[in-house]
Amino acid sequence: MTSFGSELPTVFPDWSPYPDLDSAARAYLRDPDVALDALAGALAGAQVVSFTLERFVNEVNGVWQEVVVCDGTRLILWHGEDIPPSDGPPGSMTSSLRIVPLSAVTEVGCRRRLMRTSDGQARVESVDVYLLLSSLDEAGFGSVEDGAPMIRHDALRFGKTLDDGGPGQIARLEEFSRLISSLVGRPLI
Repeated sequence: MTSFGSELPTVFPDWSPYPDLDSAARAYLRDPDVALDALAGALAGAQVVSFTLERFVNEVNGVWQEVVVCDGTRLILWHGEDIPPSDGPPGSMTSSLRIVPLSAVTEVGCRRRLMRTSDGQARVESVDVYLLLSSLDEAGFGSVEDGAPMIRHDALRFGKTLDDGGPGQIARLEEFSRLISSLVGRPLI
């Protein structure tokens, strides 16, 4: 696999013990300098209130990385992805930035999958978080038969499991979800 930065280990390091974005990104992302530079430009000195990180490797185009930062009024999303060798020179990648005001978040959902241990205790096995946005992802009409309008709102989705992230990253994603939930619908100062 061709990659922009150094080769990845089979198991990704855990970013959850790092309380600050810089340390967590450097521990977890393959291209932390690219991500942090893009985020710094968007943050323009604003404080990072919470964040979550994601990374995976797929066989089509290599490494996919994401950082989502909340500064109290906005979500700042950085996404980096390797470009398949058929679409560009070896080692090429994209670096994208998206800014979403928290006022555009209309709903926050968090689903926890629990597993009972042999002693009957419930243990979190995975967590899936979604942020429904007021912007539209798709709009059009349904099937030819019904002709009904079809509208699908844009959503941001994040997930962690015991196998993909472990208990620390599950807890950090739940923390991120709770913070966003506490800010949505409040007047922004």
